[in-house]
Amino acid sequence: MDFKHKSVLLEECLKNLCIQPDGIYVDGTLGGGGHSYEILKELSDKGRLIGIDRDIEAINAAKERLKEFKNFYTVHDNHANIIEILKRLNINGVDGILLDLGVSSYQLDEASRGFSYMNDAKLDMRMNREDSISAYDVVNKYSEDKLVHIFIDYGEERYSKSIAKKICDIRKNKNIETTLELVDVIKSAMPNKALNEKQHPAKRVFQAIRIEVNEELTKLKDAVVDSVNVLNELGRLAIITFHSLEDKIVKHTYEELEGRCTCPKSLPVCVCNYKSLGKIITHKPIIPCDLEVNINSRARSAKLRVFEKITK
Repeated sequence: MDFKHKSVLLEECLKNLCIQPDGIYVDGTLGGGGHSYEILKELSDKGRLIGIDRDIEAINAAKERLKEFKNFYTVHDNHANIIEILKRLNINGVDGILLDLGVSSYQLDEASRGFSYMNDAKLDMRMNREDSISAYDVVNKYSEDKLVHIFIDYGEERYSKSIAKKICDIRKNKNIETTLELVDVIKSAMPNKALNEKQHPAKRVFQAIRIEVNEELTKLKDAVVDSVNVLNELGRLAIITFHSLEDKIVKHTYEELEGRCTCPKSLPVCVCNYKSLGKIITHKPIIPCDLEVNINSRARSAKLRVFEKITK
């Protein structure tokens, strides 16, 4: 299928990146290239955009979609490696970075990728298909305690213990091979009241497994810090999150980077020597308007937070 993805909070991202026509920008989660296309339209011939993605199918689709632009470059890598990526490209600093941390519509809708609890496919969920650990490995090889841990920490699943136990009981006789097999196991471990809730009963566990497979949270704080460090003065970092775990990490990391004096108020001068790398632009996250949510229901949980680099 074609690589399709509706860009979330598009106008809000463009506005808050404060794009300079001759600037250098990074789309660290290239996806279908929707955000990149609009950024490129605002750049002059002297401006540059680097698109990074772990998914080679996204890279190939974006190259085709953005082939009219001569100042667009792609990198098949993880945005968490942004310092090394820019070094390889001989770029000392950039004027803006965008990270859209959501799973693309293509990855969700393409059954063979194994992200969806609505379509049957082999358990996979790797954003980069070259990675060694897949959802199959998590489900069939992790200990019961480790499964409980990721279901609680990454999925906030209330029935983590019973689901993990059921998975381990089932795989004693047969490995769990596909997404719908896993859905059935999850449902069988939950009480009837949970099966009748509005949210799909497998949503939280699938989210937890996807986060574990792709190390989405373990590298996020470092990725935020590294992104701010490679910004030029007054450059901006815009991050779109889609669940509370990501949003908390981004929010708290921004607060740490902004820095606050910890001295007692009774002291006439600051002696704690706190260091600030900039300021938070969005003290409350920007969320999609009702119109956008009506057009694209997957935008419902999106939150945009923006940080500006200031060191002088």
